[in-house]
Amino acid sequence: MRPIDKEFAEFDRPDVPGLVFMRIENGKASLVRSYGLANLETRLPCQPWTNFRLASLSKQFTAMATLILAERKALALDDKLARFFPEFPRYGNEITIRHLLTHTSGLLDYEDLIAPGTTAPLRDRDVLDILQRQDRTHFVPGTRFCYSNGGYALLALLVECASGRTFADFVRENIFLPLGMKSSVAYQAGISEVPHRALGYSRRGETFEQTDQSLTSAVLGDGGIYSSANDLFEWDQALDTEKLIRRPFLEQAFTAHSSASDVPGSGYGFGWYVEFLGGEQHLWHHGSTCGFSTSYHRFPARKRSFILLANRSEARLESIAGKLFDTPP
Repeated sequence: MRPIDKEFAEFDRPDVPGLVFMRIENGKASLVRSYGLANLETRLPCQPWTNFRLASLSKQFTAMATLILAERKALALDDKLARFFPEFPRYGNEITIRHLLTHTSGLLDYEDLIAPGTTAPLRDRDVLDILQRQDRTHFVPGTRFCYSNGGYALLALLVECASGRTFADFVRENIFLPLGMKSSVAYQAGISEVPHRALGYSRRGETFEQTDQSLTSAVLGDGGIYSSANDLFEWDQALDTEKLIRRPFLEQAFTAHSSASDVPGSGYGFGWYVEFLGGEQHLWHHGSTCGFSTSYHRFPARKRSFILLANRSEARLESIAGKLFDTPP
């Protein structure tokens, strides 16, 4: 057993939900490992091309779509919500697109406001409806950090308003296809398909139960994108170029606009946590939703990245990732 395989021993079985790990060094996938099953029912193994729901890793794509439109002058980062949602309550007059990107809007948590007895999956438009029924924010926008999935659902709708395309179509046409991410998709049940799809699971005692969808799984802007390690390699490489947007816009995503976040020692950019380890910039994000756990870390100065995708809840990827940063190439 390779030393690195010991970190993934709990996934390295023929009867459990799995994991795909990729380490990228200087433009190459220097180590790729796949463990366990993408589908327990069909016994389909996880592979580098297996598509996992990214959960909150989706936010970096929502942020990129917003920046693309900002560069094209279809919107401005300091535009207020009222420009796009004229029926939004007065408190929206103080919230800008920049606030949404940086989790400094103060929006209430839409998950806590879902009506009891709701059974139909929510979509981004439903999140807007919920937030439009509120009359306050947690704090004055721009004064604090409070992680907001609802803010990123609104960003997906802003992309639609500014582009005239659905969010799913816009990210496909302006991000996935230009980068060769042929299998990535903002998934809409009944409209799109996810090739090589992993199903999500949660541990129940000594076994695993399929928990692939929840009430909020169809909300795209905050967590509804599916992708694979292979496709994320293409994304990772593009972030060192100007394939999608010019460097001044891209650097804004990698700048800590809030000096503090919900993770000690980190600030937050646009869809990225930003911190410095030993003086070196570390860009990262985790994702967690019913049945999936994801983790993505970039060290731009070293051109080194780590991608971990698992189709199980509570996979403890944060702990595993931290042990891999200084492993030999």
